[in-house]
Amino acid sequence: MTTPTSELEPVPVGQLAPFPLLLGLDTFGDVTHDSDDRPLSQAQTIRNLVEQGVLADQVGVGFFGIGEHHTGDFPLSAGDVVLAAIAARTSRIRLGSAVTVLSSDDPVRVFQRYSTLDAISGGRAEVILGRGSSVDSFPLFGYDLADYDELFEEKANLFAELLKGGPVTWQGKTRSPLYDQDVVPHTELGAFPAWIGVGGNPNSVIRAARYDYSLMLAIIGGNPARFAPFSQLFHRALEALDKPQLPVGVHSPGHVAASDEKAREEFWPRYLEVIRRLGASRGFAVPTPESFAYEVGPKGALYVGAPETVAQKIAANMRILGANRFDLKYGMGGLTHEALMTNIELYGTEVIPRVRQLLAI
Repeated sequence: MTTPTSELEPVPVGQLAPFPLLLGLDTFGDVTHDSDDRPLSQAQTIRNLVEQGVLADQVGVGFFGIGEHHTGDFPLSAGDVVLAAIAARTSRIRLGSAVTVLSSDDPVRVFQRYSTLDAISGGRAEVILGRGSSVDSFPLFGYDLADYDELFEEKANLFAELLKGGPVTWQGKTRSPLYDQDVVPHTELGAFPAWIGVGGNPNSVIRAARYDYSLMLAIIGGNPARFAPFSQLFHRALEALDKPQLPVGVHSPGHVAASDEKAREEFWPRYLEVIRRLGASRGFAVPTPESFAYEVGPKGALYVGAPETVAQKIAANMRILGANRFDLKYGMGGLTHEALMTNIELYGTEVIPRVRQLLAI
């Protein structure tokens, strides 16, 4: 097994919280291109996404998540609808958001949409909640960014109450109160799994523990080992609150192809263009060939390469972070549907079995 590259003592998977290992895929529904590098329509991109989710189920991927966005580059504004279409054509894979921007949505409606997905899928729904690193939804739905923190705090609290089942009584400042309100549809198998996505804010880690959410670490740049204190903080917070341990997951970008060279050749120009375009509004530094080489190397946050390269890196970082869940954010605007389908097939048939072998699970 590859030795994890970290100054921190690696934490064996399951030592802190013995949960089943799960490896999934996330997508933002990036607009894909055809073989002549022409962008497909948003409608075709969405139809292709359904096919990708169905393939993920067929090749043994454990989870398929769709992130909420509201731009021309990422036209997945109603991911739960796409997930329902995938649910109708699959039987095993878990399906959920990655993430739902709860701050600019209504917790009751989010619960209703995902409890409906849970019914359609036979109990396979999940939801990952986020504050919104991409804030396009705030002006779209009439929310003030000045209320960014208060909105998420209150809505995460209300959503936690909804997950408990039964009539809900709740009062806050950001929406109307509920008094002994029955919220339907009811779930058949108890509450579906709910996570809070964290990109580096320790307060969000504590919030997840306080409201009984699992923790999803969104690591999109730099050495993943720097997030180990967050997973440790999460476990300590749960212990201090006298709560049972909960799963820790990791979400990171990547691309799998037949060889390291092919994966990097396909991914690099698309990655450069997307980050360059988003950099002005999101504060991202424009990547260079040198910074890209670091990120795809053993200490970076990009999982780009052949199946063995990606599997070794996933296994090493899951040990460092004490995680039992890893979701690869696959795809990048401009890649072809065929390249994404190859990515999914290799991830399911080669990466996942190899990670399980490396972790002896």
